Formats: sequence, structure tokens, C-alpha cells
Amino acid sequence: MAFEFKLPDLGEGLTEGEIVKWLVKVGDSIEEGQSFVQVETDKAVIDIPSPKKGVVLKLGAAEGETVQVGRVIIVIGEPGETVEAAPKPRKEAKARPSVGVVGELEEAPEEPEQRVVQKLAPVKPIPPPPAKPAQILAVPMVRKLASDLRVDLQMVKGTGPQGRITKEDVLKASKAKKAPAKEVPAKEVKETPTSDAHGVVERVPLRGLRRTIAQAMVKSKSTIPHAAGIDEADITQLVALKARAKERAVQKKIRLTFLPFVMKSLVAALQEHPYLNASLDDEKGEIILKKYYNIGVAVDTKDGLMVPVVKNVKGKNIFHLATELTELSDKARARSIDLADLKGGTFTITNFGAMGGLYGFPIIHHPEVAILGMGKIFEKPVVKEGKIEIRKVLPLSLSFDHRVVDGAEAVRFMNTVIQLLEDPGLILMEE
Repeated sequence: MAFEFKLPDLGEGLTEGEIVKWLVKVGDSIEEGQSFVQVETDKAVIDIPSPKKGVVLKLGAAEGETVQVGRVIIVIGEPGETVEAAPKPRKEAKARPSVGVVGELEEAPEEPEQRVVQKLAPVKPIPPPPAKPAQILAVPMVRKLASDLRVDLQMVKGTGPQGRITKEDVLKASKAKKAPAKEVPAKEVKETPTSDAHGVVERVPLRGLRRTIAQAMVKSKSTIPHAAGIDEADITQLVALKARAKERAVQKKIRLTFLPFVMKSLVAALQEHPYLNASLDDEKGEIILKKYYNIGVAVDTKDGLMVPVVKNVKGKNIFHLATELTELSDKARARSIDLADLKGGTFTITNFGAMGGLYGFPIIHHPEVAILGMGKIFEKPVVKEGKIEIRKVLPLSLSFDHRVVDGAEAVRFMNTVIQLLEDPGLILMEE
């Protein structure tokens, strides 16, 4: 009997995924547990294993297509079996409505029911009920485009699979709607999908990780009243400490950066200032103070920003943190990171100094209440005990949720972090 396998719940509230690559084709034999497709979610690329052994009878989506959780993506059967041979629903059972990517599809009433109505009233037939508007097959991005261009999707004929309305269909309908009654001047430049009134353009679909980043940034900025503060830490002693630890790190094959030291100073500061290690429950009107310390670190990947989370930072030493940071960063860049490693954070660090930046206004990683930005370390003349010295300075930028944290508390928190960074021996004493 043919087995229909539906796209499973991928966790983290994800409701859809994009088919990146099929690892099998129709007619291939497949083993139970064998990966048969790569699906890109909003956060990672996942290999999905086969639930049973058999032969691939049908693939339910094309590569590059976005499918909803619950949609059939593969049909597996026995050798020689076909999809058509799969058992059909019993006639006496009421058929369930068809469900697709964009919603339910209305089914036409069966002809025998219409004939019964006509026999009961042959002289004056009962008029049929008003027809319901046909379901519009269009993904949310296309619907948004149609709304922006004021195009009625009911009047658009879809050219995509199963009559789905595509972006090009909406653009074509918009042009037809806006066609001027008078003659267009010869010098006017017409817009096309590959150009605008000023020249050639390239249109890149907003999907996958980039769409997730866009949605997360909008949610954070529209939900959280951001406030910010900047400061500097004289890390001359920390630079010297890291240099002394470098040889030991090389022996252990560990790539040591300043991030583990910053993470340890943050944990100590968060223990003194718990309202920055928190989240806000709007529905219950409660501030949730976290008693654990999981630090997220923003990682720049070719697909966009990802934030792996290092768990239990308080219980790990500098070398352990450095090792875990390297492993998580490599997995994030390869898009092979486990979803569990992308959640559970209580505070986030973003290091724009790695690209040469000094200060910034980082956006808080919702639902956290604060994020610390690290700038590029640079040398600066500083007055120490009446003398001018050249010191190593680390720029710091803190964004915080002003609903939970006041400016005074944010400054006190930054002062604690700076004190620990400037005297790294205190960091070790906090362990």
C-alpha cells in the first residue's frame, strides 16, 4: 500500500520549509532512515530521513518550492506499485476538503444531487445558491505585492502550478491596469521585471534565512522600545593576558579570541544586574528574570546573520568556551547547526569590530532585553596617573529594552562589564 509522507513539524514554531535538494528520484529504492531530501527552514538546512523502506513513487514538490508543514512531500510504495493504485476514499464517506499551501480548495457539488433537485421541482427549478468566490492560490508575498499595487487577485489568471498566481502575473495585471489612455511620450522608460525607470535591476527573492532575519528585525523594533549607550574599555591588561594564553591555546589546538573573556565578564555583570538577563511576558504582564546564563553570539554567514547560543557559560572556562564558539560558528556557516543550538539565549553579543566597525546600534534579539556590540580594538592616548600612555581600547555599544531596563541601570551594568574587562584577573576570580 502506498504511504504518503507529509512534511513534519520542524520545531521552533516553523510552519514551512523550502525544498533545497532531492536526494532520491522516482523509481529509486529507499531504506528506512535514509535521508531523501534537504529542506531549508528559516534557521537551518535539515536532512529528512525516510520513515520506511520501499520505492519512491512520487515526489510532492519541486526543488526551490516552499511547502507547508503537513503537505505530502513523498509517496513510498512497493516495487511495481503506482500512485494510482493507492486506495481511494469510500464514496459513502464525506470527503474532506482539499488543503494546499494557500488554504482550502472549494469542491464542486456532485451531479446526482443537482438532478434530484430538478426532479422535485421540474416546473420551477430552485435556483442554485450564489457561487462562492473561488479560492485564490497565491503565497503571502504575492498577496502583499498585489495589495501594494492595488491589483484585485480575483481578476488575475494564475500561470503557476495548479493555477497559482505568481509575482509576474501580478506585475502584468498591474501594468494592464495602469495603461494610460493617452499616448506615452517616446522618451519615457518603461519598467520591466529586470529594469526600472532608471536602469537595469536584479530582483532577489526574500526567502529562507534572509526572510527570517527581516521578520525578526521588524518584530524586535516594532515591539521593543530600544535605547542605547556607548562606552570604552581599556583592555590593555586583557590583551597581555590573551597573548600569554595563546601558546597554551595553540597546544590544545584552540582558536582563542576575546569573545570568551567578554562572555565571562557578561555573566558576572548579569548576576549583579539581573534585569538585563530577562525577558518580558506581555500577555501576563510579568518580567521573567533568568537564573541561567546562555549567551548568543551573532555569526556572519553567506546567507545572513545567525545567532548560535552557548549554554551554561557560567560553568565553563575560557578554553571550553573558545572551543564551543568555534564549533557552533562553523556549523552556522555550513547551515548544519542543530535548531536546539539556536534557541534558549538570555543575552546576545554581536562583534561588528571583526569587520572594522567601532560603534553601532544593534537590534535586540527578541525576546531578550539587551544586546552588546563589540567594536574594533584600537590604540588611543589615555591619561594614566598624570601621564599620557598609549592604551588598547575596546568600543562597546549596548542596546536595551527601556520597558524593563532604565538608563541608569544600563550604565551601571556597562560599568561592571568594563571593570571586569579592564582587570581580567577579576574575571578568573568570578569562576
